[in-house]
Amino acid sequence: MSKLKTLSSMFRSAVKETKTTATTTLKQPSPTSKALNTSSSSIIKLDDSDPDSEYRTRHVCNEIMAVLRGDAAADSRGIKDDNSSKASLKIPWVSSLSQKKANLLRKEQSRTRKQKWIFKSTMPNRINRLIGMCAHNLGTEAMIDVLGKLGRETGQKECSAFIQICVDEARRTNHEDVALEQISKAFQILTYMKEQGFQLEEETYCPVLTYLIDMCMLEEFHFFCKAIKECTPSSIPRLGYYEMLFYIRVDDEEMIEELCRCISVNRRPETMDLHANYLLALCEREQKDKFLQLLEAIEITKVSTFDSVCSIFKFLGRLSLDPFAEKFLLALKNSAANCEAERISTLIYNYATSTPNLAAEDVILKFNNTHTDLEITPSTQLYEKLILYCCNLSEVHVALDVVDLMCKAGLSLSIGTLNHILLACETSYEFDLVRRIYQMICQHGLQTNHDTFRSIINLSAKMKDFHGAYAILDDLTRFNLSPTVGMYNALILGYFREKNKKGALMVLRQMERAAVKPDSETYGYLIANCENEDEVVKYYDELKLAGVEVSKHIYMALVNAFATSGQFEKAKEVLLDLDIPTRNLNEIKNVLVSALVSNGQISDALNIYEEIEQAGGHVAPKTVLTLIEHFQSEGELSRILKLLERLEDSNHWVDGCFRAILYCIRNKYLSSTVNLFKQLKNSICNDEVAMESIFDEAFAMVAGLEPTHLQFGLDLLQAIKDEFGVFPSRKCLDFMLNACIKAKNLQSSILIWKEYQAAGMPYNVLSYLRMYQAVLVSGDHKSAKVLLTKIPKDDPHIGIILKKFKEIYPSSTFEKGLEKEKKKEKKQKKNNRKEMKKQKKNNRKEMKKNKA
Repeated sequence: MSKLKTLSSMFRSAVKETKTTATTTLKQPSPTSKALNTSSSSIIKLDDSDPDSEYRTRHVCNEIMAVLRGDAAADSRGIKDDNSSKASLKIPWVSSLSQKKANLLRKEQSRTRKQKWIFKSTMPNRINRLIGMCAHNLGTEAMIDVLGKLGRETGQKECSAFIQICVDEARRTNHEDVALEQISKAFQILTYMKEQGFQLEEETYCPVLTYLIDMCMLEEFHFFCKAIKECTPSSIPRLGYYEMLFYIRVDDEEMIEELCRCISVNRRPETMDLHANYLLALCEREQKDKFLQLLEAIEITKVSTFDSVCSIFKFLGRLSLDPFAEKFLLALKNSAANCEAERISTLIYNYATSTPNLAAEDVILKFNNTHTDLEITPSTQLYEKLILYCCNLSEVHVALDVVDLMCKAGLSLSIGTLNHILLACETSYEFDLVRRIYQMICQHGLQTNHDTFRSIINLSAKMKDFHGAYAILDDLTRFNLSPTVGMYNALILGYFREKNKKGALMVLRQMERAAVKPDSETYGYLIANCENEDEVVKYYDELKLAGVEVSKHIYMALVNAFATSGQFEKAKEVLLDLDIPTRNLNEIKNVLVSALVSNGQISDALNIYEEIEQAGGHVAPKTVLTLIEHFQSEGELSRILKLLERLEDSNHWVDGCFRAILYCIRNKYLSSTVNLFKQLKNSICNDEVAMESIFDEAFAMVAGLEPTHLQFGLDLLQAIKDEFGVFPSRKCLDFMLNACIKAKNLQSSILIWKEYQAAGMPYNVLSYLRMYQAVLVSGDHKSAKVLLTKIPKDDPHIGIILKKFKEIYPSSTFEKGLEKEKKKEKKQKKNNRKEMKKQKKNNRKEMKKNKA
């Protein structure tokens, strides 16, 4: 309750300050409703003319967040819990932050967005996260009460977020009474929205209806549907989608047939939207027969919602129903409504890109052929959607083929799409395509900007083509552009990546000649790659002298530089700088943990990690993965498993789990290794190919460890066969055979040799060579002699390997065996020559006889 009072006081304090401050104004409520307007990032709106307004808003929001988190942010700076609430209420509204620092903050955010190419609004997600956190800490009723104290009523966005929270709570609990209570709260919120005159959007009622479907709660489902219909009659067609989903979920064939029959009989224009939603539900739940039954009866031109038509075409593509797609496209083109060419192109795109097992080139071909058949020309927007589709599949070369098509058709490519292609080249590691892209820019005169050339130079540097990167810098005048610090930074980073410090310093001198001033990113790269403390101090002083503000990247670079040079105490002292914004402190702490653990200071790293956890701060996935990777000693398994639980993203978890498996292998924890393999298999949805690759990597590690790990490898091999019911791959057996050679264990070698046959894998040349080496190293030259006869000698590389074996494993028996083989080969060749001579002689006699 104290949190609630503190939060309410802070809101009232902020509101009071804004009434007395000339540079701030409260955002007025909508004239149609008193609901809280959520189109702004905060409840308090500052005037845009104030340069520090954005920072002050964030400052207040950070303090509010600190209260909601239990004063975590304040505690991290050393503020005591009992004083934190009072400190929060004494926030100065007019910040002492300089305009220069506020501008730096905005520049940092802008650079981060540009580097990640973020072009979408995240406001709805931020509102949902904020409300979710408030409701989690204060409770739903208390949160509504806080909003009420601001003189505002809860708006539609907040209500939707509250309903989602109720559904999430219902899903988390195992108690039926608690779940019903949460669903009851959701219904109360729906009733409140109805009383306020809100129109219920699908995003509001979708979570609760989906939950009721999953739980097979029939009465409650009909109860909610009735309330939604009464509030928003226009939602009836969409509710048909959820109704069909419900009956499919409970496997009520009779009701499914009834709904399909009714909609097929009543083929009126006003029922076509309901018809379309039934279709979507049937296809989504893979009810192909009934989907086709309704598909025959639908009049596609009567469906009023274009989104529903798009979804239908996606399902037509998924089921490869070409005849229906062609029929519907022709009907739409020839309809009285005269469907726009742009919309028809969109439907073709949805259909082509949804077809399964179709390569990107074939998708483009299908897209173009269908447009040709319908005599429609694709628009720029549709071509760009195709380009983005190919980029998302990492088929960048196909995306460039589409750009060629656009240019030939006289269409122009947007700068945003061109930059996205360059980003796709980087993420797919197809750096060499940058040359083709630059050639297309020059040939077709594509629109570019500074970010375009920064990316091109960055890609050139990544492929170590520094000469090409400099040539592009020289060509900038052709495009009426001048070099920027970002372009030079890409070159500096490229040189440092190649450990070429001299080249990086050369770029710095070129920047000076071009009158381009280094920024915080430049100094960040220079500091991070310093070899000693003196260099760090030198560049830091230069930064200060140049008037460059110290950004979070500089602090991170200082941490890494000091840790790399062994100055661990100074690396930790970086955090004591009072100029570090609170919002960046946690991120810099994460970098410090990674830097310390990477340089062997595991104990100190764990202490700081525990400080972050105790303060309720966010531990970055990279930090967790670094900790897991650097745990080497025994007895750390429980800590590793606890760290693994901190990884929420599935990709990071898979990465962390595999590192934990390697730790278990290193320390011979068989049961834990098998358990982690099982968890990993469930996480990647039983992907057999992925699991085979993971098993291969695990046995590769066994082969690389000491000979004492051989028995562990054999036990793991048997456990995989028993627990997973699979035979090991050829790579696994090859690695295990290498481990046997390393341990000089002939018995284990014979055991693995038999596994090839058990798995149905024929022996190949490499198998014979490995087994030959295994018997040689164990001293069984008699078996080696037998195996030597099975190894083909026609390949010169095999001869080199056998010769090497002779040098490594010298023995009289081995040498005699090789000599005997050579004599046998010579004798065979001599006999072959005699046979050939004899055959020729007989042939000549036969010819003379024939002539006579």
